[in-house]
Amino acid sequence: MKTIKNIILYTAAIILLFEMGLWLSGNLFVNSVLRHTIFSGKMGPDIDELDLFPKHEIATQFKQPWPHSNRNVIIDKSYIDAFQSYETESFLVIKDDSIVLEWHEPMYNPNNYANSFSMAKSLTSVLIGCALKDGYIKSIDDAVAEYLPAFNEEEKKAITIRHLLTMSSGIDFHEAYVSPFAWPAEAYYGSDVNALTLKAEVIGEPGKQWLYKGGDSQLLGMILNRVTKKSVAEYASEKLWKPMGAEHPSYWSTDEKGMEKVSCCWYSNASDFARLAKLMLNKGNWNGHQIIDTAFVNESISPANLMDEDGNPNDKYGFQWWLMKYKGHSIFYARGIRGQYIFGVPDLNAIIVRIGHKRAPKAGHNIPKDVFVYLDAAFSLIN
Repeated sequence: MKTIKNIILYTAAIILLFEMGLWLSGNLFVNSVLRHTIFSGKMGPDIDELDLFPKHEIATQFKQPWPHSNRNVIIDKSYIDAFQSYETESFLVIKDDSIVLEWHEPMYNPNNYANSFSMAKSLTSVLIGCALKDGYIKSIDDAVAEYLPAFNEEEKKAITIRHLLTMSSGIDFHEAYVSPFAWPAEAYYGSDVNALTLKAEVIGEPGKQWLYKGGDSQLLGMILNRVTKKSVAEYASEKLWKPMGAEHPSYWSTDEKGMEKVSCCWYSNASDFARLAKLMLNKGNWNGHQIIDTAFVNESISPANLMDEDGNPNDKYGFQWWLMKYKGHSIFYARGIRGQYIFGVPDLNAIIVRIGHKRAPKAGHNIPKDVFVYLDAAFSLIN
């Protein structure tokens, strides 16, 4: 009995010291990280956490369903096996604005909401394009300080909106995905994502090196919120979801203060995610309505003139959109950490969307290897 009592006392003391350490260091959010991951039997966030946090609705209005192609296509079983090995829930192929293939895991409801994770960064970029066209932003080469007073500090005055769009701000956001103390964890599970983002310090000259970091995206969201005087979700509804005839409302998770976590956490489904690629394929035009300027679209899906993290010329990132070349095709795409993808293939006028729970390790050029499975599957159907 004495041994059991001592174990209980030692355990309580360790927990107390741990909690004191979190309190003193300002890291109490780690309790939320642990509660929603390890203590819930998970190693990280998943795609089905819509009700875990507060959220704002991105309302739709007049629905515009995708037409279905009259092609009679059959996908090879080897691709289905590969989809299932990566726990794919939905796979969608659209060619010339018509659905060629819509595959769902048998137990999955295609109307379910899935977390986009970092695909939301691409949506945020498009919204900056909307704000530019609306005149809320004069130029993407404006200093961020013109829009966010907190940037009226000597080391931050040189940072522009372009630097945020291209992830070259020089701000250190500690973009580490395995640490419960890093920016992504606190942005996802913490209570005040804007305050967290403004705490980060400048460690490099802006406009020189591309380094992937969600804090730059969050700053874009803060600018949108300030200039439009609307929530980011409300602006997304007005400028995108309603004009593009989304079939379902979508949602954006917020922190406890009601600010959207714009570097992640946009919830929708495959057929509506695809609308973002159609807008970009059509150079910002949606069925005759110019939503964002063509020049902004072209620059968004062109490599930013920077050095990448390995010291090589950047050829894989534009304005919050990933870029790649594969089998003779130039491809732009949005991607999220669990293997969420929206691909646009301009020369084929094709869109490919994948939703699921798992992605492969990265291969060369920072590309997860499962990307090639989805592209090959789609090309087998539309080429």
